[in-house]
Amino acid sequence: MTCEELERLPLSRIISPAFYEAHRKVREGTVKELVLTGGRGSAKSSFAAIELLLQLTEHPDCHGVVLRRVGRTLRTSVWTQLLWAADLLDLREDMAENLSQMELTYRPTGQKIWCFGLDDATKLKSIKPPFGHIGLVWFEELDQFAGAEQVRSAEQSLLRGEGFSLCIKSFNPPARAANWANRYAREPKEGKLVQHSSYRDLPPDWLGSRFLEEAEHLRQTNETAYRHEYLGEVVGSGSQVFENLKLEAIPEKAIEGFERRLHGVDWGWYPDPWAFNSCAYDAARRVLYIWDEATRRRTSNGDTARLLIEKGVCQDPGREELLVADSAEEKSCRDYRAEGLPCRAAEKGPGSVRAGMKWLQSLNCIWIDPARCPDTAKEFSEYEYDRDGRTGEVLEGYPDKNNHHIDAVRYATSRIWRRRGQ
Repeated sequence: MTCEELERLPLSRIISPAFYEAHRKVREGTVKELVLTGGRGSAKSSFAAIELLLQLTEHPDCHGVVLRRVGRTLRTSVWTQLLWAADLLDLREDMAENLSQMELTYRPTGQKIWCFGLDDATKLKSIKPPFGHIGLVWFEELDQFAGAEQVRSAEQSLLRGEGFSLCIKSFNPPARAANWANRYAREPKEGKLVQHSSYRDLPPDWLGSRFLEEAEHLRQTNETAYRHEYLGEVVGSGSQVFENLKLEAIPEKAIEGFERRLHGVDWGWYPDPWAFNSCAYDAARRVLYIWDEATRRRTSNGDTARLLIEKGVCQDPGREELLVADSAEEKSCRDYRAEGLPCRAAEKGPGSVRAGMKWLQSLNCIWIDPARCPDTAKEFSEYEYDRDGRTGEVLEGYPDKNNHHIDAVRYATSRIWRRRGQ
C-alpha cells in the first residue's frame, strides 16, 4: 500500500477516537514525544504500533527501534503488535520479517524496524542503519524500565542526526503517584504530549462483551482496582492523604475570571525551599484551583518579594487578593510589607494544621495545573501518611516533610477554613 493510499484510510477504521488529536498533532510536527497512558483495553499499544508504521511510511529516510526492558518479552508483545498493525494497514506483504533478529524491513524503501530488550543495552550501540537515521523510538511498558536515566541513555544512543523524530512511551500507570514513570508523565516538556485513554473510549464491538462484562464486574466489586486496572488511574497505595486531586490544565479563561485570588508563602531556608502558590476557591462547587507556583532555595526575602511583584501578586486594584505567609517568621512578613506587598501572617493555634488539612481533604476537588505548578502537583499527589515500620499500618497525623507547597496552599486558604475562636 502506498503512502497516498494510507492517507485515504478513514481514521475510524484504524485508531480509537481517543487518539485522533494526538495523531493530528504528530502529523503536523508539533509533537516530538508522545506519552500514552491508560488502563487495560485502552488501545494505547495498538495506537503506538500503528503510528510508528504510519510515520515510517511518511518519512522514507527514517528507521525505527522498539524497546522493552527485557528481551524475552519482545516476541509475544511488541513484535506481535507490529505485525497486527501491518495487517490492519495492509502493509504485511510489504514487510520482510526476520524473527530471529527481531527485525522488520519495509521492502519498498529498505527501512528497518528493530526490536530490542534493554537487558542487553550494548546492542543499541551496534545498530547501523543502511541509510538515513533512526527517528522513531517506542518504549513499551515504560514503567518497567529501570528509571528515567536508563530511558534517557537509550534515547541519546538512538536519536541522533537531523530529520524527523518521534519518541513514543506507553504504559499502564502504577498505583503510586511517586513511581518514576508517573512523575515523568507529569513533567512538562516542550514538544511532549501526554494522552490518556481507557477502554471506555473505544467502540464496544472492538472489545467484545466478555471484556466489558469483566470490567463491569470489577467496578461493582472493587472500585479502586477497577479504576487502576481498567481506567488507568493513579489510585495510590492506600496511604495517600489527598484522594480528591485533579491534575489537568486550568483554562486561561477560568484563571482570568477568578474574582478572588488567594496567595500563600512558606518561607523555608536551605535545604527546605521557599514555596509560593496562587489559588482560587469556588465555594458553590467546593473546588480549589491551584494555578501558579514558585520555588526557590537560598533566596533573600527581597528577591522573592520582587518575584511576586513581577507576577502581579496583589497588584490588581480591580480584584480582591490576599497574601498570607507562615507566621513563624514575622520579620519576613515585615520585609514583604516594606517591599510593598500586603503580606499577613497566618493565624496559628492548637490543631490549626489538622484543621487546614482536613478542610483540604474534604473538598470535592483540588484542581492543580501540572504545567504551571509541577512542584505542587508532585507534593500533593505523592503526599502519604507514614506507616508503622513493623506492622505496616497507617499512622495518624500528617508527616512534616515534602509539604512546602501544601503549607503555602494551607496558608493561602486559611481565612476560608478558619473560624473565629479556633
